Amino acid sequence: MTDRVAAVVFEQPGELAVRSVGLASPGNSDCVVDVEWSGISTGTERLLWLGRMPAFPGLAYPLVPGYESVGRVSAVGSDCALQLGQRVFVPGSRGFTDVQGLFGGAAQRLVVDGGRVTPLAESLGEEATLLALAATAYRAVTRGPEGSLPDLIIGHGVLGRLAARTVLALGGAAPIVWENQASRRAGAEGYSVIDAETDTRSDYRLICDASGAPGLLDTLVARLAPGGCVILAGFYQEPVSFAFPPAFMREAQLRISAEWQPADLIRVTELLASGALSLDGLITHRSPAANAEPAYEQAFADADCLKMILDWRSAK
Repeated sequence: MTDRVAAVVFEQPGELAVRSVGLASPGNSDCVVDVEWSGISTGTERLLWLGRMPAFPGLAYPLVPGYESVGRVSAVGSDCALQLGQRVFVPGSRGFTDVQGLFGGAAQRLVVDGGRVTPLAESLGEEATLLALAATAYRAVTRGPEGSLPDLIIGHGVLGRLAARTVLALGGAAPIVWENQASRRAGAEGYSVIDAETDTRSDYRLICDASGAPGLLDTLVARLAPGGCVILAGFYQEPVSFAFPPAFMREAQLRISAEWQPADLIRVTELLASGALSLDGLITHRSPAANAEPAYEQAFADADCLKMILDWRSAK
């Protein structure tokens, strides 16, 4: 008989339930992970919640969201090298029988290929839910020409903060960060956060947009030095466009940072282990998994909520 576990389910856009779902039987290369915490993404999961996620293969409702889960290995297949009791990071799963698992991390227990999980140091704890965002930030700031690092970052949410911290962890000069919400300008560690309206510079060599804000590209191009580059690290729902003459005059470059890769996650864990990178202070809100509905609503609507995580340890 198939096991059943508690999971967050988006029944359809705008409708959420915490309910029982069927868990697939693990194969020889799989492991079973008892989830301790899962993160709520205000980018990907908000698009799923709103019904605005671009079509992906396998995207259908009802679905289990989430790709930021941390837990302990409770069973392993014969071909899985993980250890029982080992704490791991899980970037989602598809191990359900009666709901879609395009992302599939927000559940009490997960079945996942052992090759997809990342073993963790015990010291990371709940902060390890941020590893996917940290790997995304690392990939973004290392997409510059000839190994250059951003000197301007747009947005001081979690992704922007991680981007700024990663620049410093890689030995770069302290970047400037633009943030238009005054309440989010606090919390900088070794770099400056300012209102864009107060910035008169137009000589930035590499700008990393971590905001995903629409219609911003012309503003950023105008702040570039000749030959400068803009990296798009957000997720853009609307078509991205820009006026050609200003970009032409600067010979501006445009690069897009895609989804993080396993090598990015490995590098981030190395930076964390060395102490060069910290995840401290980025999780601002926590909720029992049973109260997921108001937790998701707050994560999506409250500007003071940088990162909300769900605690699955008491889930029945």
